[in-house]
Amino acid sequence: MTLTTVFFRACARLPQLRRIPERATTVFCARSFSSEAELKKTPLYDFHKEHGGRMVDFTGWSMPVQYKDGIGASHLHTRANASIFDVSHMVQSRIHGWDGVKFIESLTVGDIAGLRENQGTLTLFTNDRGGIMDDLIVSKTSEGFLYVVTNAGCAEKDIAHMQSQCAEFQAQGRDAAVEVIQDQFGLLALQGPSAAAALQTGVDGDLSRITFMCSAVLTVFGVPGCRVTRCGYTGEDGFEVSIPVDQVVQVADSLLNVKSTDVKLAGLGPRDSLRLEAGLCLYGNDIDEDTTPVEATLLWTVAKRRRAESNFPGAGVILQQIKDKPSRKRVGITSKGPPARAGTTILSEDGTSIGVVTSGCPSPSLKKNVAMGYVQTAFAKAGTPLKLEVRGKQVAAQVSKMPFVPANYYHGK
Repeated sequence: MTLTTVFFRACARLPQLRRIPERATTVFCARSFSSEAELKKTPLYDFHKEHGGRMVDFTGWSMPVQYKDGIGASHLHTRANASIFDVSHMVQSRIHGWDGVKFIESLTVGDIAGLRENQGTLTLFTNDRGGIMDDLIVSKTSEGFLYVVTNAGCAEKDIAHMQSQCAEFQAQGRDAAVEVIQDQFGLLALQGPSAAAALQTGVDGDLSRITFMCSAVLTVFGVPGCRVTRCGYTGEDGFEVSIPVDQVVQVADSLLNVKSTDVKLAGLGPRDSLRLEAGLCLYGNDIDEDTTPVEATLLWTVAKRRRAESNFPGAGVILQQIKDKPSRKRVGITSKGPPARAGTTILSEDGTSIGVVTSGCPSPSLKKNVAMGYVQTAFAKAGTPLKLEVRGKQVAAQVSKMPFVPANYYHGK
């Protein structure tokens, strides 16, 4: 079974992603039917089509799932070289005002005040029950605003949440404002061990001075005013580059034509298998509003100062879980044989149901199946033998540490 086959079978269970058949007039997306013409398009839509991108409906956007090389080959190319991922569907925002840091901290679990200029962090929007409303990256810029990137699948919810909470914040006499800039800037992710070498050929600054989760505003292949952040969703070294919307194609084309490195386009398929090997969560699958950071093993996102102050949404629930231990935990799982997909039942050795898989696929890098899911805490220790109920049969598996593939983030020379 190919990784492409597994990917599309898995997608068949996900409301946020459906393949667009070549002659189809309608597709199912996010609880509604949309024609291809009705889907939103990134600035690179025509560019994807010209380069052989196989387009799918992803959260209401027409996005490439793969290119001619296939998902597995594209995955391995990213691990060995560098790939461009179009992530312009993600929501880019700016938080302005003297009280901007206090405002974003009123919604999240992170220590935003403690960031240095041009440093960012992964954090979480939480609700009053301690559930995760979304994961996001917040960067404190030297221009005086916060740069925020949130998930495409939560766009309407996140924007409404930030704007409504900001209105209440302003009503208290505080100075903060939310500016959504998604229509002004596209977003490219360049990922892989050759990413820095490729990007360095076209920027006016020294990329070795930008470490993991830090950023700078640079001219990129002749385009001024691009925010370059050293981060990504693959476990590899890489960058996310925010580019004025009318010049995204210019930057993407320039990267593909860098002679010193082998840069290729990549789609949603390899992006998903890469992030799973890296042990990174997909919102809506691995984390949601009914999952706490403690259960999701994302406790590291809840900053020590914020725990001490206990002033973030759901603090009472989350802090109590830290003390009492949760009843379930997110774990990594490895297995052989048929791969487990989201929704697969996890069993103990004696056949008792103890949890469920939330993401799973064959690992192109490791040549075995990898997955993540939630199990009762008593079964969460690495090395614990499990069984997975795949297609009516029980498959041997075990709890494994994540990431499955070691991270290669750049922390400086």
